[in-house]
Amino acid sequence: MGNCFGTQVDHHSQCTTKPSSPEETKKLKDSKQNGLPATRNKESAEDNGTFREGRSKEQETTPASGKIVSTTLKIFTLAELKAATRNFRPDTVLGEGGFGRVFKGWVDEKTYDPSKVGVGMAVAVKKSNPDSSQGLQEWQAEVKFLGKFCHSNLVKLLGYCWEENQFLLVYEYMQKGSLENHLFRRAAEPLTWETRLKIAIGAAQGLAFLHTSEKSVIYRDFKASNILLDEAYNAKLSDFGLAKLGPINGNSHITTRVMGTYGYAAPEYVATGHLYVKSDVYGFGVVLLEMLTGLRALDTNRPSGEHNLVEWAKHSLTQKRKLKKIMDPRLQYPLNAALQAGELILKCLESDPKNRPSMEEVLETLQKISAMDGKPKESKDSTSQRKAKGQEVHSRKGGAGSRNTNDKSSSTVRSHR
Repeated sequence: MGNCFGTQVDHHSQCTTKPSSPEETKKLKDSKQNGLPATRNKESAEDNGTFREGRSKEQETTPASGKIVSTTLKIFTLAELKAATRNFRPDTVLGEGGFGRVFKGWVDEKTYDPSKVGVGMAVAVKKSNPDSSQGLQEWQAEVKFLGKFCHSNLVKLLGYCWEENQFLLVYEYMQKGSLENHLFRRAAEPLTWETRLKIAIGAAQGLAFLHTSEKSVIYRDFKASNILLDEAYNAKLSDFGLAKLGPINGNSHITTRVMGTYGYAAPEYVATGHLYVKSDVYGFGVVLLEMLTGLRALDTNRPSGEHNLVEWAKHSLTQKRKLKKIMDPRLQYPLNAALQAGELILKCLESDPKNRPSMEEVLETLQKISAMDGKPKESKDSTSQRKAKGQEVHSRKGGAGSRNTNDKSSSTVRSHR
């Protein structure tokens, strides 16, 4: 068993999660294993366009079980998490990624002991894939950062398990899933302009908190799939496996192996391995552009010349006529506010990180946009739909076709650009 971290992250506020016992959280001074495994080699991009580091021989000798020094996290046993998820039944799977699968489980609200389905509180249990090349190092990074920080726009880590060569993390359950699903899943009800702004502001608050903490943290993998939403569509950042402490001693950047997700990673980082705090700002600009257009950052199924969303759309963000053509046709929005958002996106996407705004400045701008007066204009889809069908679609009684004429989020079919 090993003491994984020698350096603790400073934080502004204490989490209120149930602490482990003193025996569980004491420092393991007599441990034979100390420190992190060596850095790993780069591997091919297989996980949804994600490029990460490969597994080293040293990591393959990782102890089968272990503990991490923490005063706020519960140490779960593997048996407890099997009970909470009904032995990781396939029908409890919430999602899957390069790290492994995420299962829905149930625990007692006070003790975090496993409970029956529907009793107590729901949790999300991330279970490592034994063959994952990401494995221990990213699992450690998650515990290192989420175990020390507590903020309303960061997903709450409740505890962990390191047992029988399994690495597991237990989080609060986020009822509405990821922003990615709401933007791109075909059957999803389109998010309103107000909701998209609310999500953007929440995510900006999370990033601003990380960047301005006593030891600034670079998130490094900001993308729509890592923004989770609670029942009220409050945004929380998740997946801190790639997070890094920011530059110190007056340095502008840190140098590290290139990791992240194609389409979201800042160009200076991809080209040189130089990681700036404002490299996160570039990723935020990409996600904000996805929220305006309803299109993925990268999609080879789109027509030639439109595969890369940033390159295709960035010249259309400051002109009303061009902006209207690239906006999500399901979306009703105030044009002046959309133009302001377009200008903010361009600033975030500046090629030189020095010219990008800080996340505090981004947050301030988004809050001003949210406060702008202006009645949302009709979306292209809903306008053409009413011309074709008159008011019939709004007056139907019952069934999936029922609409409320005052409902700005009425679901419509995407038009092809």
